[in-house]
Amino acid sequence: MTRTQIYSVKLSSRGFPLISGKYICLPPPYVPYYLRFETDEISSIYYESVLKHNFPPKDVKFARDKWYEVPLDINFNSTTKVDILIHTAGSFSYKIEYSQLPPWDSKKTDHFIRNSTDEFYFTVSPVLTINDVYIPLNSLVIQSVVSKWMGPISEWDKFMFYIGKKKGYNMIHFTPLQSLGKSNSPYSIYNQLEFSDSLFDTKLISNQKIDIIKKYLRKMETEWGLLSMTDIVWNHTSCDSKWLQDHPEAGYNLHNSPHLISAYELDTSLLEFSENLGKLGYPTNPNNNDDLLKIIDGVKIYVLEKLKLWEFYVIDVEKSIKDTLDSYKEKRIAKLDSNFSIDINWSLKEKVNVFINASAITNYNILGERFSKRLVPEIGAAILCKLFGDDVEEHILVKELTKILDEFNLQYYTEYDSDKEIIIDQIYNRLKYLRLDENGPKQGEISQKRPLVETYFSRIKKNDGSLFQHDRNLCLVNNGWVWNPSFNDFASEKSKAYLLRQVIVWEDCVKLRYGEKPSDNPYLWDHMTKYTQTLAKLFNGFRIDNCHSTPLYVGVYLLDKAREIRSDLYIVAELFTGSEEMDIVYMQKLGISSLIREAMQASTPNELSSLIYKHSGKPIGSLDSISSKYSFLERTGEDDRTSNIIYVQGSQIHSLFMDCTHDNEMPSQKRIAQDTLPNAALVAMCNCSIGSVMGYDEIVPHYINIAEETRKYYYSLENTLGIGDVKAVLNKIHVEMGKESFEEMYVYNEGNYITLHTVNPKNYHGYFLLAHTAFFSHHGNNKIEPIILRGTKADVIFSLSLAVNSSENLEDSNFIKGFSSTTIELDSPIITVKEDLEGIFTCVEIPKEFPPGSIFLLKTWIENVDEKLDDFISSDLDKAMENLDLTDLNAVMYRCNQEEYDTINNGTYNIPDFGDLVYCGFEGWMTLFNEIIQNNNLDHPLCKHLRQGQWALDYIVQRLYKMGNILSRLHLPAIWLEKRFSRIKKVPSFLLPRYFITVVYLVSIAARNRAISLMSLHVQNGHSFIKSLALCSVQLHGIVKSASLNPFVNTPCIAAGLPHFSCDWKRCWGRDVFISLRGIFLVTGRFDDAKRHILAFASVLRHGLIPNLLDSLKRPRYNSRDSVWFFLQAIQEYTKLVPNGIQILYERVKRRFPKDDSYVELDDYRAYSYESSILEIVHEIMQRHASGLHFREENAGMGLDMQMTDKGFNIDIYVDWKTGLIFGGSQYNCGTWMDKMGESLKAGNKGVPGTPRDGAAIEISGMLKSTLRWINKLRKKNIYLWDYVVVQENGCSKKIAFEEWERKIQENFEFCYYIPLDPQEDFKYDLNTSMINRRGIYKDLYHSSKEYEDYQLRPNFAVAMVVAPELFVPGHAFKAIEIADSVIRGPMGMLTLDPSDKDYHPYYINFYDSDDFATSKGRNYHQGPEWLWCTGYFLRAFLYFNTFYYCSMKNKITTCYYIHDRLAILMKRIQENPWAGLDELTNKSGEFCIDSNYTQSWSVSTMLDLYDDILKLQFS
Repeated sequence: MTRTQIYSVKLSSRGFPLISGKYICLPPPYVPYYLRFETDEISSIYYESVLKHNFPPKDVKFARDKWYEVPLDINFNSTTKVDILIHTAGSFSYKIEYSQLPPWDSKKTDHFIRNSTDEFYFTVSPVLTINDVYIPLNSLVIQSVVSKWMGPISEWDKFMFYIGKKKGYNMIHFTPLQSLGKSNSPYSIYNQLEFSDSLFDTKLISNQKIDIIKKYLRKMETEWGLLSMTDIVWNHTSCDSKWLQDHPEAGYNLHNSPHLISAYELDTSLLEFSENLGKLGYPTNPNNNDDLLKIIDGVKIYVLEKLKLWEFYVIDVEKSIKDTLDSYKEKRIAKLDSNFSIDINWSLKEKVNVFINASAITNYNILGERFSKRLVPEIGAAILCKLFGDDVEEHILVKELTKILDEFNLQYYTEYDSDKEIIIDQIYNRLKYLRLDENGPKQGEISQKRPLVETYFSRIKKNDGSLFQHDRNLCLVNNGWVWNPSFNDFASEKSKAYLLRQVIVWEDCVKLRYGEKPSDNPYLWDHMTKYTQTLAKLFNGFRIDNCHSTPLYVGVYLLDKAREIRSDLYIVAELFTGSEEMDIVYMQKLGISSLIREAMQASTPNELSSLIYKHSGKPIGSLDSISSKYSFLERTGEDDRTSNIIYVQGSQIHSLFMDCTHDNEMPSQKRIAQDTLPNAALVAMCNCSIGSVMGYDEIVPHYINIAEETRKYYYSLENTLGIGDVKAVLNKIHVEMGKESFEEMYVYNEGNYITLHTVNPKNYHGYFLLAHTAFFSHHGNNKIEPIILRGTKADVIFSLSLAVNSSENLEDSNFIKGFSSTTIELDSPIITVKEDLEGIFTCVEIPKEFPPGSIFLLKTWIENVDEKLDDFISSDLDKAMENLDLTDLNAVMYRCNQEEYDTINNGTYNIPDFGDLVYCGFEGWMTLFNEIIQNNNLDHPLCKHLRQGQWALDYIVQRLYKMGNILSRLHLPAIWLEKRFSRIKKVPSFLLPRYFITVVYLVSIAARNRAISLMSLHVQNGHSFIKSLALCSVQLHGIVKSASLNPFVNTPCIAAGLPHFSCDWKRCWGRDVFISLRGIFLVTGRFDDAKRHILAFASVLRHGLIPNLLDSLKRPRYNSRDSVWFFLQAIQEYTKLVPNGIQILYERVKRRFPKDDSYVELDDYRAYSYESSILEIVHEIMQRHASGLHFREENAGMGLDMQMTDKGFNIDIYVDWKTGLIFGGSQYNCGTWMDKMGESLKAGNKGVPGTPRDGAAIEISGMLKSTLRWINKLRKKNIYLWDYVVVQENGCSKKIAFEEWERKIQENFEFCYYIPLDPQEDFKYDLNTSMINRRGIYKDLYHSSKEYEDYQLRPNFAVAMVVAPELFVPGHAFKAIEIADSVIRGPMGMLTLDPSDKDYHPYYINFYDSDDFATSKGRNYHQGPEWLWCTGYFLRAFLYFNTFYYCSMKNKITTCYYIHDRLAILMKRIQENPWAGLDELTNKSGEFCIDSNYTQSWSVSTMLDLYDDILKLQFS
């Protein structure tokens, strides 16, 4: 079956792509494929959203501003996906458009603003073919030629044969073929729409020329296998271009760009000074720095002082005052804005700002004519009237206005002073480069032909066509470039580069002025569009000349026009932007395929090796493709089973790596000529497009001036020139490597030697190159030691050296010739295969004679690695997992250190220089893999450790065998792994990280898939957050020896949290189990596990309570008032959510303790001597509470609880029959979940609970009401057999019907708990107004011992809202939720106390013993720290009351977006948490709490509950 290819981009909650690379560059669509956008990071960005993209449907023309909308039908429980068919190359973009989420308290949802994210880009690489055979970009081998040195086209055939067939290139880069300007530089084009007459043997018209070139370029491909690329020059034109005379507006002239007038005057003055240099007594032939400094002094005197350039910066104060006073006197007063304000006592700076804000000063932020900044008289007069009235003495006005304008000018005088220093510095540096620098042109004497510095302006002479043009129109600024340009055009009014003399200018070219859109300069845009499209018809690719200086939007527009003609254009460019980030902006907006980089730029072997490392591919054994390679294993939906999905990780900048370009010096200039060979060979072995300039292979001795040179290229079809024959071999190998994806490498530099090993990661066949570079003429005898290739075998391809006669005279008036040279065959390196303790290796000894300029090339392979290895390690993976249940998978995937020691006396794996893994199972390793794979971090301590030995492999297999003694099904995956590990143990150590990580990654994915498949459809179809939450049920439920749900048999049970609550009596807590049971077990479909926990706790019911500490049913502890209500709520949920779940009520359990509640040991005959049904147990709980519970804990004292005082062991619970509410507890114990007991003797808080919460806790009242509601429903169905409870009143028995009990609570709840917003309503409620700290909320307690604690805002009300929403007046509940949302909702958890409360202490540090009563030894556990499980209940209440209050479906959806905005950090946390769960709690504002469990069952569970509610809401 053919799989559909999909490249998937995950979108963040803000709409941007979640990629680790630089940007998104998709492969060539040789066969069309799909680009998928998917998101499960839901936020308000996706509210009523559409994905807008400009990628056209097939057979539809691309238009950048044509947007295609795809509605994002967000499903809050699963991943949202959008697929786009990719069928053409280019630069494209997308954005998310969405509606602004309506205000929370608004019932109107149809009038809110549409917003949009930023535009995000993706590029699609071109499909290149040679004679209809696809060629990857990495197989391109490009020869650059200066076209004018090739002669006419009629002479090209032999030349093309030489390049294509003899030297093995497959693309030619032509410098511009158009007619050239007066300088004869190929880049100074006279007419962009006309090809040069010199290319043709006879005079031809334009269309005839185009037809000949088109036919010849096709011939190049068919006969010699050569594609074509040409330079395209948009940024400038020759200064003598005839069309400039008719359209001087195409350039920056002094009319359309008055900001350049100051630069022009400076330029003219410099030229005049240069002409008069000798007359003025300054050196005309500077020989040293002193001469330069003398000239610079002259510049200061005769240029800068005379020019008074500061006049371009400032206001003419005298004239402005005169004009303004005239307006004032003549009552020509402008009308000021009604909000205008100014005061005579304000500072001068404030007054200046008033003038600017009132638009009283024109051109204040740009340069123009002298004194172009001016005060608008009418506005200035109006401001004076505001200050002084309309009749005041003139001298007062003059004085005030002078001070204000002087203050305004002050900053511009300062700016000018700074700019003047820059001007002087730039003139000095340029003068020094032109005349004195070793690497400069050393122009010699200053003359009219060679002035002091180059001119920045072309001064076009008038002719018949330009006779009526103003002189200013014909002064055009020349082109050039500046260091570190911004995206702004450096000739625009936003830049002072020309005035500051920062432009490295080309005097033969005029910089073109496009404006910002075609209508700004219609002729120029149309002219350049015709030029661009003509070239697109002819050539396979463009090299964008001066790309960084061309306005970006111009390049975008013109390339879009080019791709209308040829979509698969190969676009390359040299960029000198100064930063990789800016390079990427150009690449993605222009759709650049490759950036040109050059080996000859390196000045040392070390620099060259760094360049090679950057451009030659990824390190050998790379890991970054593992997740994408095996992404098909990650089952994300039914439709994906027929697709091959690769998750886009982001792209690195692709290079066209040239050994030498036509712009730069040859090896014999920068190094020595012999380096031609090693430099070329190193480039050829790189995993990218490569290229070379014509003349390099032929060992032309120096850079050839492309403007001044008139000779032709010299080549020979009979004789070998330079390294041509070697280049043919290297080019052939490079093409092969590109096609076969030789994308991994190892580069090493030692002295003058560089080794480069390039391999194919599919089978690890490769090529190994040793290059003895020749950077310097004097080389020491620095022999390299024998090379060791671990696990690798090798054969010699060649061993060569280049000998060059660099002293010969190459003068030839007709041809450009290179040095005579010989490629010498050297002795082959000595290759021997040896073996040591690490295995076999190949030793490569360098030939004795291996001088600078030598190379040898080996073909390599690894015998134990081939293409079948990857297939083998992934084979039968599902079979290894198919019989495992979720308990088995807990052992396979998780288990913390304490659990493992408890069970098999083994711990987590320790990685040297890193530490212990968090889990023994595969998820412990996956925590590391995520970072290692994403960053391809082969230097990670794990990778180093694996290269040193195979201990990790043995650990994994051995622990599975040990665990298999307890869980027998684990033997199968252990055997599977043992076979795979045995196979990969044979690979060389440097590849062990790659294969180990691959195997463990695969097993982990398979285990996850198996676990998910055993859960509910809600989980199976859920998005990644839901799946991650659900996997925590596997993480937290497993077997340990010290904790069980059966005292006689070791059974799996749930851990409250890891690592602190993992084993023994700390593992299984009644309260935690039953808060967690709904989400962890019922929502995930783990009904049997839920049932086992219910039955186990039911069996130990005693005193009408379930234990909070189960202790494997041996010595359970009954000190919790709320656990039993969470227990009853869980049973209720079980009956509702489980198919036929009502049957659990008839299940019978043997009772651990006798009916009289006496404590007995397990082996006592009274233990398990009778049984009850769950229904009977429910009634027993209700009856015991109705009767009241009064007992003292068994074994009370230090042995039971060393922190508790004696009174704390007394348990008292009763019902107040006036209200129906249950009261209990005391100031000596803490019977609810907020159960922290003081422990510090030092602080004096030992035995004093932090939060006793005695009285009627609101969450217990809510769960009591929920239970009574449920019982009454069961009664009506004749399932619940009792109608009442019996209580004692005044010594007599009295029946209280369940309906009456429920009614009492319903009628009294708001009266007891609500604190109204409006004090006028206080009389309706049971309040002590002096205790109120915050209004509009629900009390946390009712009638506690410390009355002020009743009135504290805590998150517990949300539990009552979820389980018994009917107790709450909806408007009250809605407002209480709104207040809590703003006051006690933290980034992840709910604040356990209102920050305005006097008891608020948000930092929990359990180990710290101080003298602070409130916080020592963590007594403030629940006095401000932020608990995550409460967030789940709060958001469930938020969901219920928002959708209840606003009942339309649209408002239900709106509420879900509000909720997801509040879940964003939790989603991120579970992804980034090494424990792959949600924390127990955090400190203030989500700060990490070191004493928290790192993963907690109820934190996860309540989130799953929330998603279950959302799912039901969507289908309601």
